[in-house]
Amino acid sequence: MEFRYLGNSGFKISEITFGNWLTHGCQVENDVAIQCVRAALDAGISTFDTADVYANTAAETVLGEALKGERRQSIEIFTKVFGPTGPKGKNDLGLSRKHIMESIDGSLSRLQTDYVDLYQAHRYDYETPLEETMQAFADIVRQGKALYIGVSEWTAEQLRNGHALAKELGFQLISNQPQYSMLWRVIEEEVVPASEELGVSQIVWSPMAQGVLSGKYLPGQPLPEGSRATDDKGGARMIQRWMRDDVLAAVQELRPLAEETGLTMPQLAVAWVLQNPNVASAIVGASRPEQVADSAAAAGVRLEPDVLKKIDAAVGSLAERDPAQTKSPATREA
Repeated sequence: MEFRYLGNSGFKISEITFGNWLTHGCQVENDVAIQCVRAALDAGISTFDTADVYANTAAETVLGEALKGERRQSIEIFTKVFGPTGPKGKNDLGLSRKHIMESIDGSLSRLQTDYVDLYQAHRYDYETPLEETMQAFADIVRQGKALYIGVSEWTAEQLRNGHALAKELGFQLISNQPQYSMLWRVIEEEVVPASEELGVSQIVWSPMAQGVLSGKYLPGQPLPEGSRATDDKGGARMIQRWMRDDVLAAVQELRPLAEETGLTMPQLAVAWVLQNPNVASAIVGASRPEQVADSAAAAGVRLEPDVLKKIDAAVGSLAERDPAQTKSPATREA
C-alpha cells in the first residue's frame, strides 16, 4: 500500500480507502462485512469511509465493531453528515448547526471512537447559511471530535466559498468526495482546477462506475446472478445509467489493456483514477473479502501515457463530462 497527503495538510491516507456504502448493514451480513474490513486491513488499507445515512446509521455501527481493537492512531476513520437519519424528522437532516452537532455525537458513539479523522458535509445544504454550517464544523474541530473537515459533491464555487470561511474560522477544508471514473469525469473541468488552487484533494467514490468497469456485464447477455445490477435494494438503480450495450461493449475493449498491464479490470479502473494527481484516494467497497485484496493491488500502479490514450479511445466518448452534474438536492427531504 502507498499513501498520499490529503489536501494541503500533513495528514496521510492510504491510496485505497475502504468504504461501506450500499453494503454493510444492508446488502451483506454483518459477519461478512467484518471479514471485508479485516481483509482491507490485511491488504494495508488504513483508511475507512462511511456515513451516518448509510443503512440509516447501521453501516457506522458495523464499521465500529469491525475496527474494535485496532490501534486508533494507525487507522483513519471518515464519516459524513447531511442525509436523513433516525425517524427522518424536520431536523434529522441537512447541515444546520443542530443536525451537525447532534450527528457527530451519534457517529462517534456508533463508531466507538472519541474522534473521526475527517468529518464531511455529504452534500451542500441550500437551506442552511454556509456560515452556520462552517461555524459548526469549526466548533467540532476545536472540541477534538474531528481532526479535519471535508465535503462531498460540492461545486467549484461552493468549494471556494467554504474554503474561505474555513480559513476565517481557523480550520482547514482539505477534501472533496466526488464520483469519478473513466465513465464519469464531471469534476475535471471545474472542480479539480479549483481544488488544486485551494489545496483540496479528491477522495473519489465509484471508481469502477458501480461495477460496470469490472467487465462482468456483457452486452446482450443475461445479468450475472447476485450482481449489483440485480439488486433491488438500491444497487440496480445506481448502475442503470451504464447498462447500455454501447457502454458495455466499450468496456470490453479495456480487457486487452488490463492484460497488457498485468492488471485485472477492477484494478485498471481504480489505477486510472489514481493517475490524477489531485486524487488522494479511491474508495472501494466489497461484498466478499477477496474483492478487497484485488482492488488494493491497484495502489502504486503507474499507467503509461500510451495506455491512458488507449483507454480514452475506448471509453472517452461515452464518458459524462458536464460540470453541471456536480450537484446537491435543491431542497431537503423533510
